[in-house]
Amino acid sequence: MCVYRVQRRAHMRRVFQFIFAMIVSFIPGAIGSMYSPNGASDAWYNMLNKSIVTPDGWVFALAWAILYALLGIALFLVIRNEKTRLSKGRAYLLFLAQMVLNALWSYVFFGAHMIGWALVVLIALIFVATLMMRAFRPFSKWASYLVWPYIIWMIFAAYLNIAFIWLN
Repeated sequence: MCVYRVQRRAHMRRVFQFIFAMIVSFIPGAIGSMYSPNGASDAWYNMLNKSIVTPDGWVFALAWAILYALLGIALFLVIRNEKTRLSKGRAYLLFLAQMVLNALWSYVFFGAHMIGWALVVLIALIFVATLMMRAFRPFSKWASYLVWPYIIWMIFAAYLNIAFIWLN
């Protein structure tokens, strides 16, 4: 009976950790939507000249939902790793930093309409996300793999950001 309770508590703890990681990973998207409630249908955004490879708005929404979910799973894999004595502080700090930069990009691009500065934020975000991926690796190789699509999407976003600067 005692073993069952311990196992049940451990299971509930994992469930809570997973839910926490998923909620936390979607925070930048929630903050970003405050600056662009209409997303790709925003009037200012629609007036911009765009690259021919700029996806439709629904593609952005779907991509971000998938990427935030992958980041949440990656964070969960780091949180749940108890087999190492390494400090997770650096990994958590880098996760927090990329979240702040992610939300900041939305404000700078959609809220302040500063396309050039948005690119600077995006370059910093790519750098921090790469560091985060490396910091996740000692705790879970899968966590580090799950960050790759996010970094690739950020590089594509940087291309789009450069195109916005060039075309506008």
